[in-house]
Amino acid sequence: MMQMVMENDSSVSEFILRGLTDQAELQLPLFILFLVNYTATVIGNLGLMNLICLNSNLHTPMYFFIFNLSFIDFCYSLVFTPKMLMSFVLEKNTISFRGCMTQLFFFCVFVNSESYVLTAMAYDPYVAICQPLLYNVVMSPKICCLLIFGSYLMGFASAIVHTGCMIRLRFCDSNIINHYMCDIFPLLQLSCSSTYVNELMSSVVVGTAIIVCCLIIFISYAMILFNIIHMSSGKAWSKALGTCGSHIITVSLFYGSGLLAYVKPSSAEIVGQGKFFSVFYTLLVPMLNPLIYSLRNKDVKLAVKRTWQRLTS
Repeated sequence: MMQMVMENDSSVSEFILRGLTDQAELQLPLFILFLVNYTATVIGNLGLMNLICLNSNLHTPMYFFIFNLSFIDFCYSLVFTPKMLMSFVLEKNTISFRGCMTQLFFFCVFVNSESYVLTAMAYDPYVAICQPLLYNVVMSPKICCLLIFGSYLMGFASAIVHTGCMIRLRFCDSNIINHYMCDIFPLLQLSCSSTYVNELMSSVVVGTAIIVCCLIIFISYAMILFNIIHMSSGKAWSKALGTCGSHIITVSLFYGSGLLAYVKPSSAEIVGQGKFFSVFYTLLVPMLNPLIYSLRNKDVKLAVKRTWQRLTS
């Protein structure tokens, strides 16, 4: 069925991924840099996932969300990073039309799912700080699973819309994608048919997701701030801010770098400049998330210490 969906009347059967840069002297240094980045991303996220599974003190709603965040970061870096690394060592890095649409689909699944998981994660500190007595009831395993299921479902639905709209387009002559992956806007630039519907749907889907997610996160932290202000204990202040700190940093990095990549001035001369900003949310954010939740968290540090003692004893 997937094979039938991905067949259209385009004369282009494969695309050439231009990569991050054409400068020959930068190919090897960038290959080494991003190989180290990818290795750190894989080890960091798999390590954090295993740490959460192996330590019962981390079997809480917050770490359930962190586990899924690490899983998503691991998966969506796997979708495009190996292909990106090939662009630094191959003279012509090609990808078939079907492969390109598959990459676009899974990238959209995971990047959209991450935005919704980050939104769901804002609910946990809100309940912990604003409704502490009801925490175990409100953040029950069933509710947490429903929030994660909803996040993946929304990511899947968004990916179907984006990929479905892309497959309906025709690609005639140009097949060089000015990017290191099959992203929406670089592909739209190559189409020889009208992209109005695609641009409209992308604006509606992405715009709605950003507005809804940001609004929920903003309301959650506004309520948290309101409750923190009314706390008389300095220890309570510190604990509340510590609970929110890692999530605020992660959200700022993800949405900030995403906006830099996609919200550009209409007068921009080079459409492909967005790929340089894409590096931040596609490569740096997945690598930094495990560090943010490890270095700033006493529970994770304790779990690392216990796991190390178990392995060495």
